[in-house]
Parts: sequence; structure tokens; C-alpha cells
Amino acid sequence: MRKETLSVGRRGEDVVCNWLTLRGHRILERNWRYSHQEIDIISINPEGLHIVEVKSRTYPALAPPEINVDRAKQRNLVKASGAYLASGKASAIGGKEMEVFFDVATVMFGPGEGDFEIEYYPQAFIPLYY
Repeated sequence: MRKETLSVGRRGEDVVCNWLTLRGHRILERNWRYSHQEIDIISINPEGLHIVEVKSRTYPALAPPEINVDRAKQRNLVKASGAYLASGKASAIGGKEMEVFFDVATVMFGPGEGDFEIEYYPQAFIPLYY
């Protein structure tokens, strides 16, 4: 992966973490890994646990970033979140009976410094049996 792509992705995750925090989320993990799968952000708020996939692009993008969260990506997020829940980290924070949400956040960076737009898709998908 190119250094520029990694930088845009990291900036996007930073922006989304700040955005979530301002809306009452507590960030539990960033870039949590299980095997070859990764969860960009794991946060908690009074509603429950949020597994957040972040897609970041610079303007002009050829396609909307959210289309990259396809079935394969969803399957990987579900597997990784199952491992996270099995680790006991989440239950130590919010108890065993908490709702888990799979959200998607997109960040489109414009040409100017500090110029960006966030789109947040709460409950972007509901996992089926994978």
C-alpha cells in the first residue's frame, strides 16, 4: 500500500474518532487486529458497542468510498468483531448484554487544508450468518 494512501486513511480515522467523541462515544480501540482482519475503530456509547469501518478518499474520487464495504469486507468485520467480543474486553466495559452495531464512516478530503466532509452510516449493515 502506498504511503500516501496510508496517510489519507490515518487522517480519516483521526477525523472520525474526533467526530465520534464529540457525539458521546468513547474510543476503545483503533486498528484492532485479529488474524489478517482489522477493525478501524471500536467505540462505545449508551446505545452499545460500535464497530466502525472508515473509508477515506481525496477529492476527486472516482467512486463513493462506501461502496468498498462489500460482502467480503462485511464478513471480515463480523469475524473480527466476534474475536473481539470473545476476548472479554467488551464485557469488561459494558457487560455481556450490549448491542453491537456495524457502522461505516466515509471521509472525503478536499483540496484545502482542513477541508473534509464526513458521512456516517449508523447500522450500515446487519450481519447475517457468515
